[in-house]
Amino acid sequence: MPRPDPLPPALLAPRHWPTWLLLGLGWGAAQLPWPLQRALGRGLGRLLYRLARERRRIARINLELCFPELDARARAVLLRQHFQSLGLGVIETAMSWWTPAQRLAGRYRLEGLEHLQAALARGRGVILLSAHFTTLEIAGRLLALQTPFHVLYRTHKNPVFERAMRRARERHFERAIAREDMRGFLRSLKRNMPVWYAPDQDYGREKSVFTPFFGVPAATITATSRLAAASGAAVVPFFPERRADGRGYILRLQPALADFPGASPEADAARINALIEAQVRTRPGQYLWAHRRFKTRPGGAPAVY
Repeated sequence: MPRPDPLPPALLAPRHWPTWLLLGLGWGAAQLPWPLQRALGRGLGRLLYRLARERRRIARINLELCFPELDARARAVLLRQHFQSLGLGVIETAMSWWTPAQRLAGRYRLEGLEHLQAALARGRGVILLSAHFTTLEIAGRLLALQTPFHVLYRTHKNPVFERAMRRARERHFERAIAREDMRGFLRSLKRNMPVWYAPDQDYGREKSVFTPFFGVPAATITATSRLAAASGAAVVPFFPERRADGRGYILRLQPALADFPGASPEADAARINALIEAQVRTRPGQYLWAHRRFKTRPGGAPAVY
């Protein structure tokens, strides 16, 4: 386990006090009994629905684009479900950072671990292909209770939050790799270490191709193909879900993708989008609809947000 880095005095400046307060509240939430954590998360979701107007607008547009077969009332119900899921995800993030392992042990069921073990037996690393579900943080912590892996993450602009996030992830996942550090990603694969990777966000036009996601052209990065080709790593899909009965989580590892990389990066990107879409459709309220997934548009297409 890495030695904790000393706290820079600049992080104690008054402008950072609100962040420290929020982190303290998060730590407190992580110590609550399970029923109170669930109730707090749902309540926070209802509050976010009312206050986060811009994110609510983005999520509403995404649902209109991706579920045209639903009527307005059904999409409104799904939108509210999504924000409750967001609230739960905030509390689950705190749980993933600070709840003791023994309190999490009975809260999940892991399926398909044999697929990860078979892929690791090849000796060339594993790309754990996931997506931005609201259960992302807690799913990672729970999987780490069963098997070691490294995690790719996006650095946060707030230095206090970044420090807390990085330390928590390194404590539980052994190593947290900044998204820009592709050499670090490849080094982990070379060590035959699984690396958790979620490529389903809009990172702009550069190094992206437009492939369908719910029938809508979405800028999709092709790094999964490049990383698999450069390392020889297997790509094992990993998708979590929050149980409908509120009793915990199901974590599913699927067989490694056959014939990957395939004929072209474009074909691989379309295959990954289709795979993620199929998972989203099973629990649509738990996906991160508040992200501007269709921000980058094909040439000449009007903006949707």
